[in-house]
Amino acid sequence: MRERWFKQVDVFGTKPYLGNPVAVVLDADGVSDAAMASFARWTNLSETTFVLPPTQAGADYKVRIFTPGGEIPFAGHPTLGTCHAWLEAGNIPHYPGVVIQECGVGLVTLHASAGMAAFGAPPLIRSGELEESVLRQAVDALGITRDQVSASNWIDNGPGWLGLLLKDAETVLSLTPDPTAMGSLAVGVIGPQADGGETDYEVRAFAPGHGVLEDPVTGSLNAGLAQWLIGAGLAPERYTVTQGTALERSGLVRIFTRDRKTWVGGETTTCIDGTVKL
Repeated sequence: MRERWFKQVDVFGTKPYLGNPVAVVLDADGVSDAAMASFARWTNLSETTFVLPPTQAGADYKVRIFTPGGEIPFAGHPTLGTCHAWLEAGNIPHYPGVVIQECGVGLVTLHASAGMAAFGAPPLIRSGELEESVLRQAVDALGITRDQVSASNWIDNGPGWLGLLLKDAETVLSLTPDPTAMGSLAVGVIGPQADGGETDYEVRAFAPGHGVLEDPVTGSLNAGLAQWLIGAGLAPERYTVTQGTALERSGLVRIFTRDRKTWVGGETTTCIDGTVKL
């Protein structure tokens, strides 16, 4: 074990400590898979990341992402938080203002400056209509009826997300899911805010199979939802999302389309800076 540079970054928060924290271990070369998994369980955050030298041409760094339940190929708020921590540590990307991250789904492009960052949503691993049995399980686990679901789709970009569009934000906030009934499903729900709201949509994310009953603010889920909803003509090409309200957080996610690609952005702030023995 040795001391390694460590940061805990708040992502998507409107103020520090109101978003979703990610633990970032910089200079993680030499840390074993078992040690990474153990440390991720110990932090007990939705994700912990480990920064390594890149192995693909063009990448600025490689990141491995762990939930308390194990490693996943991609996640959104860890992507933004890791990029922030890497830049804050004094690293310089190959191209000014553009960071190329290598992870389990390949190369992810980020634009970052002054505490604000956005990543280009990676292609969906799985899309299309939900199987009837999956939809029934999700609906039952959320404690709602089928007629409260306006649309549904697979939106998996790594964590296994499926998405449900509900009639309004009020319904989204009223959910009291049953994690046992949800099983291994990773379920994201979105509903439009009332006219005149500060944002356009409310989102919640449930992933008990990854050891996360409810995630405060979720970049990967919002990326998948945006690709589905914008592509299907169910949402505009630019909108904002509130997430974390049910957990007394205040997450703000910005969605926009540029160069035919969906981008997911938000603010990032370092809240803890020090070292960890690994």
